[in-house]
Parts: sequence; structure tokens; C-alpha cells
Amino acid sequence: MKFNAPIPVTEIAAYIGAELEGNDQQMATGINEIHKVTPGDISFVDFEKYYDKCLRSAATIIIINKKVDCPPGKTLLVLPDPFSAYVKIVKRFRPFEPATKPISDTAVIGKDTIIQPNVFIGNHVTIGENCLIHPNVTIYDHTVIGNNVIIHAGTVIGADAFYFKKRADREVMYDKMESCGRVIIEDDVEIGASCTIDKGVSGDTIIGRGTKFDNMIHIGHGTIIGRNCLFAAQVGVGGKAHIEDNVILWGQVGVSKDLVIGKGAVVLAQSGVPGSLEGGKTYFGTPADDARVKMKEVAWIKRIPEIWEKLKSK
Repeated sequence: MKFNAPIPVTEIAAYIGAELEGNDQQMATGINEIHKVTPGDISFVDFEKYYDKCLRSAATIIIINKKVDCPPGKTLLVLPDPFSAYVKIVKRFRPFEPATKPISDTAVIGKDTIIQPNVFIGNHVTIGENCLIHPNVTIYDHTVIGNNVIIHAGTVIGADAFYFKKRADREVMYDKMESCGRVIIEDDVEIGASCTIDKGVSGDTIIGRGTKFDNMIHIGHGTIIGRNCLFAAQVGVGGKAHIEDNVILWGQVGVSKDLVIGKGAVVLAQSGVPGSLEGGKTYFGTPADDARVKMKEVAWIKRIPEIWEKLKSK
């Protein structure tokens, strides 16, 4: 998320109650997760094993829970609970805006776009030209939709990320990471009925141009889906996955988080994808592997009773 205007790092430090180390003249331009930071961004780290990655990242300002050597040109904001400080900043600079009507006055809707009954369009939403939004679609704040997009009934665009911090010493154990990202749907996309596409925690969830979704698809926070992909019913994709152009996921494929599926890959129905896959191949099974190899494995598994009986008769 980018701020509307740069903010002095001293103001940020005072707001969250942090001790400032390093450059006190910085201007913060946004807030972001470690894998999406750009210069000027604030990020946070609260586990030592991730210190080095965060300190070496593009983030200019880092909220951290321990004093360490500050890299040249950066600013550290030191306090006991960086997670809560990060959430506090999000709540201040992208606060929740209650809706006052079904289609917000701040929404921008392009020429020849059709909005069917009972659609909800939140604050600061942009929808392009020649779109068709079917009944009972919900489009959360800050969503951006291109031209020639079709969204079928009951779909929800821009719900919060499923992202929590576990506090094992509390009765209510999970702290919510407030989402301040967006969903961006590019031109010529079609989204089926009863799909859910979550916004990024701080960056964007992106659906590439020409991609088509069947019904009951779930896309997790911060996922990037390329152009001209085809997803069949009940596909689920975890947060921060990167699915490149021309990928086909058939029915009930489950894709884990933080991985890459390469360009032109095809994953057959009911497969599970726990790790990255090369492009240009067809995959099957759980864990997904080359479809021909997996089919041979299945054939051998079916023969186990036969082989067992032969072994017993010897």
C-alpha cells in the first residue's frame, strides 16, 4: 500500500512508540510485506531467522523487536511487538470506511457497464467499460476492474487476507493482520459464480488479462495469476502463489502458498500442488508430478493385492 503523501519517519516512530535507529530524515512512502517491498516502504520483522532477509531487502524503514546494526541508509524502528505496530499503521492510513449505500459515491464505473440488482460496490472501486456484474456480487473497497470483465452471481472480490499471528499465551490465540492491499482484475477476465478473491495483505492480488474462472474458485491473498489462464470448478490457490501465463488447473486442484507454476503448465483434476512446478508440462496426483509418471504409479498401486497374493502362494 502506498500512502497518499510521504510521511516523516519521526512521525511514524512517535505514533507507534518506537525507538529510532539510523537515518531520521527518511520519508515513508508506503507499507508492505517483505516479499513486495520497494524503496521507501515500511516493513516489519519479529523473528531472528528473518532479520537478515528483511535488513537486506528493498525496505527503507524496518520495524524490528531487537536492536541490531542498522544497514547504511536505512531506518530501524525498535519496539517489542512489530506485528501490532504494523497493524496500527495500517488502521491509521487505510481505516475501514462503513458503507452508506449499495454503490458507493466514490466508485467509478465505466461506459456501458451493466450492474445487476443487489450488487454491492464499495468505496474507491474502479470498474472499466463494457463489464457485466451479475446479481449479489460483492466488490470490496479499492478494487480495480478492467474493461470487458464478466463477474457471475454471488462472487466476492476483495475480502480480507487469511493471515493471523499466533499468540500461544492468550485465550484468543490469533491476532488478525489487517489487510490494506487490493484486488486488480485486468481486461477480458470472466469470473464464475460463488468465487472468492482475497485482497493482498499490503500489495495486490492480480488476475491477468483474458483469464477465465469456473464457479467456486478461491484465490488467496497476494496471488498473481498470469494471462489467459483457465481454472475449472473448486480450484483453491493459497496466498502469494505466482501462476504464470496460459496455465490450466482442472477441477478441485489445490495449490499451496508461496510457489510458482510455470507458463503453460496443466494440472489435472484433484491434484495437490505443494511446491513449484515447471512450465510446459502436465501434472497429476498429490504431490503433483509428471502425469505419465503418476499414472504408472497408480497402475502399480492397483496391482499390490495381486502381487501380495502371488508372494503368499510361494
